[in-house]
Amino acid sequence: MTSLPQTETDPLTSPTSSLAADPATPSPASLAAPASPEAADEDGPRVVSASGLNWLRAGVLGANDGIVSVAATVLGVAGATSDVKAIFIAGIAALVAGALSMAVGEYVSVSSQRDAEMVAARLRGLAHHEVELTNPWHAAIASLSAFAVGALIPLLVVLAPWGSSRSIATFVAVLAALVVTGWVSARVSGAGVGRSVTRNVVGGSLAMALTFGVGSLVGLAV
Repeated sequence: MTSLPQTETDPLTSPTSSLAADPATPSPASLAAPASPEAADEDGPRVVSASGLNWLRAGVLGANDGIVSVAATVLGVAGATSDVKAIFIAGIAALVAGALSMAVGEYVSVSSQRDAEMVAARLRGLAHHEVELTNPWHAAIASLSAFAVGALIPLLVVLAPWGSSRSIATFVAVLAALVVTGWVSARVSGAGVGRSVTRNVVGGSLAMALTFGVGSLVGLAV
């Protein structure tokens, strides 16, 4: 019985062989659908958008500035006089001026950032609606509101009937508020809580102590 001759397969012409040998051909495993960004991000750090970061930055910094600046103002006046009416007027003036200043500053700053983002998008050939742009109005409103809320803490405490302990009570209340804003700032930025809180407390304490000292000296001179 005659056996049929075996045909030798040319590896260069065989489609199956070339598919297996070609390193550029993706394997079935590599064709699997990639994990979605949301799934990949579940175990990693939470990503905050540029607009969200502006809201958070303006809110945290605005509250912190409101607490420190108004506390320093009312304690400076309290160091010079025990007249509650004078302390109240100074506190309200500091609250209004500081809130408006913070809002204008944030609007100008974020507007400049938005202009830079628009130029960058244009250079990349993207339309403005295709990229996420920061909103200066959002930042301004967040900063103004946060400053006003933060400023109410020292203002309300210093106006309470503490008597001779007015300045001490305000100092303690402000330190507690600075601990909270320091903790929030650390949570938002991912930094160490201890470092952020210490920076807030030390800076606020120095500001209040210095203005109270200056107010006391001015009160003695006048």
